[in-house]
Amino acid sequence: MRFRLPKRHPSAILLCVQLLGVLLYPFIEDTKIGPAGLNALGIIVLGMAIRTVHRTPGPTWISVVLAVPVIFLVALQTVFAMPGLLPWSSALEALFYFYAAGSLIAYMMEDHQTTVDELYAAAATFTLLVWAFTHLFVMTQALQPGAFSDNGAARSWSDLNHLSFALLTSTGMGNIVAVSSHARSLASIEMLAGLMYLAAVVTRLIGFTMPSANALPGKRDRENR
Repeated sequence: MRFRLPKRHPSAILLCVQLLGVLLYPFIEDTKIGPAGLNALGIIVLGMAIRTVHRTPGPTWISVVLAVPVIFLVALQTVFAMPGLLPWSSALEALFYFYAAGSLIAYMMEDHQTTVDELYAAAATFTLLVWAFTHLFVMTQALQPGAFSDNGAARSWSDLNHLSFALLTSTGMGNIVAVSSHARSLASIEMLAGLMYLAAVVTRLIGFTMPSANALPGKRDRENR
């Protein structure tokens, strides 16, 4: 059974990889290999997300088309130290993660039953949205230094990722604040997205776990293949 888990529940593997990244980033981001390590882990997450999208109604080729230029730009930044490419790669990565999250939402909403993989997908979609907004914050900071700091200091990836988690869960910003008007606009949109995700997607899944929910055949058979 444990050997079939990655095949049957790719959403669970994607979730674990992203959470592992949250724990590892603080250890490596201030080291010499920090940027390369962050980029390598980001590419792994892209690959896992593509594999997950393959199980959803969303066309896989779109995720591949979005991921290829991201990998190319990230490779250029890593090998040739080209910081000017950061806004472009971050924007494309945000678009990729939004597409992956949208595909998983479509997968969870396509019938009237809640499976184990859908529960994993609900958590993975949340982290995908966190990653998407984190990359938007990175892009904003690259284009507008000081967008998240009163003294103009650049925030690290972990800082912006923490901010994204806080905003999407509507628990506040903590000691990281969106300073510029553009950063505040993105922060406001993320808070709205978090509320809508909980209200429209998570609540629906929970409702289908109740005994009165009418399960429709189809998806469970497809997952057990």
